[in-house]
Amino acid sequence: MRPPNFLYGIYERRLANQMHGRPVPHHIGVMLDGNRRWARSVGLETAQGHQAGADRITDLLTWCEEVGVGVVTLWMLSTDNLRRDPAEITDLLEIIAATVAKLATSRRWRLRMVGELDLLPAEIADRLRAAEALTEDVDGVHVNIAVGYGGRHEIANAVRSLIKEYTEQGRPLEDLTDVVTVEKIAEHLYTKGQPDPDLVIRTSGEQRLGGFLLWQSAHSEFYFCEAYWPDFRRVDFLRALRSYGERERRLGR
Repeated sequence: MRPPNFLYGIYERRLANQMHGRPVPHHIGVMLDGNRRWARSVGLETAQGHQAGADRITDLLTWCEEVGVGVVTLWMLSTDNLRRDPAEITDLLEIIAATVAKLATSRRWRLRMVGELDLLPAEIADRLRAAEALTEDVDGVHVNIAVGYGGRHEIANAVRSLIKEYTEQGRPLEDLTDVVTVEKIAEHLYTKGQPDPDLVIRTSGEQRLGGFLLWQSAHSEFYFCEAYWPDFRRVDFLRALRSYGERERRLGR
């Protein structure tokens, strides 16, 4: 007797075949949304939903490796999320720290923390920084881990950093307006030195950015998936890539 997912296997292979010769995004941003709603839908506790979502990350990164994606940005915790119930945040931060440590020890991907780690408990922030340091010499997919991240915070911090750099050079404040340019601000973002995302995926059916990579996504393509993040399958990933490959990217031109 054929397994229940037999037809999905056929469809998945068909989608993969359709990707041949089509452009693949170099940088993908993913909003890992819907863990709590998934947990409620299957009668589990919130923390179990967050863990199920964390367990899906390795699958996603593997799929990205397979098709040649070079950079992945994962939004795991926003600055707004930090206002949730303290008990939930405590559980979520532990899950994030353990997951990031596991990704690091695999030595498959180079991790970079993006966000305001100073907003997190010191012990959690230290574990995240240690995971980043462990992968500094890894030649693999570059994975940005967005924790304590908010797009508005990132832009404000970039401008503050630019101004601080300028004033520390002893340059006159009246010339500062000539320095605050698009290019200079970009040099102070968390993702400085990286290409902007070509594709941004959000799960759970929500169709908004919610502050994710506000600056970097000016020319990104967006794909909104109905599945909650823990239910996100390779089929869903390939559908997103197919949609991206079918679009004509003019980049404002």
